[in-house]
Amino acid sequence: MQYRLCGQTWGLAAPTLSEGKLTMNAQRPVAEIGLLIYPGAQSAAVHGLTDLFEVANHMADEQASVRLPRLAVSHWHVDNGSEPQRTYQSVAGEPHAALAAVVIPPSLKGLPGTETMEGLSRWVLAQHAAGATIGTVCLGAFVLAQTGLLNGRAATTHWTRAKPLAERFPTIRVNADQPIIDDGDIITTAGLMAWSALGLRLVERLLGPSIAARTARFLVIEHSESAQRCGRNFAPILAHGDVAVLRVQHWLQSIGAVDVSIARMALRAGLEERTFLRRFRAATGLKPTEYCQHLRVGKAREMLELTHSTIDHIAWTVGYRDPASFRLTFRKITGLALSEYRHTFGFAGSAMPPCD
Repeated sequence: MQYRLCGQTWGLAAPTLSEGKLTMNAQRPVAEIGLLIYPGAQSAAVHGLTDLFEVANHMADEQASVRLPRLAVSHWHVDNGSEPQRTYQSVAGEPHAALAAVVIPPSLKGLPGTETMEGLSRWVLAQHAAGATIGTVCLGAFVLAQTGLLNGRAATTHWTRAKPLAERFPTIRVNADQPIIDDGDIITTAGLMAWSALGLRLVERLLGPSIAARTARFLVIEHSESAQRCGRNFAPILAHGDVAVLRVQHWLQSIGAVDVSIARMALRAGLEERTFLRRFRAATGLKPTEYCQHLRVGKAREMLELTHSTIDHIAWTVGYRDPASFRLTFRKITGLALSEYRHTFGFAGSAMPPCD
């Protein structure tokens, strides 16, 4: 098998693909990941991610499964105020209708001017509305912040720029102590070289944790599997094509799924309740109540890791009026009791107050 990294070929040459394997690859769905190239964007992140996703494809090829998608990488250049244009795609043929993810790399020369941001912001908003997960690396968070998508959300960036980000966009909950914040439809990473962590997180979502682990092992880069020990971070299905359901998902993500009801969700979708329930489950694989539980537990995990709040306060904040019910739901989803989770992942460890 050959792997191409940074323009060079590594490993042993593989035999020519058999007709059966060619047929299998033709049957696999394609998930396209768009990499933004704006003025000052770090080229190492763009080319490094292109290689990382290609290695992931090789690891997936070895599984010989038609269920695993093939990752397609595209580069999107931004000039002046125009919207990004696709200038490269790793898979030949017609461009795919929708992107599975968009990655905004870090900037090495400060942020692009306002005239460049206008078209870029419109394009990112459109991709997000169509179901793409948006990921940023380091100062890429500033680019995303200007779209408004981070308003009221948690995000991380390079520690030297955390204060300017918070001052410029006061509604964002900036936490530069976190190397990565996975908030479902938006993933932000802190370090200048954190593109590898973001890339592996996207591989985990699209191809599964075992492919992500194999990719990291081959590239000899660190891949934290801590989340797998307590249930993976909730990765909602967004690229299902149901615009009404996606509108509700984005709304739930923005409010933390607190104080919501089936009636409110159906109204937001513009659907009759029975139709909404059927379409939501068909699109996401979960009942609306289950989906909201996952979102709330995700927020609770963040609070357990980063705050000294009591369990009653956390339960109330994420939308549970009964702490006992919250404890049961948390254990069901993560496999850990609240005290176990805080002891293992809390930033202050034993200094945290007891949970149970």
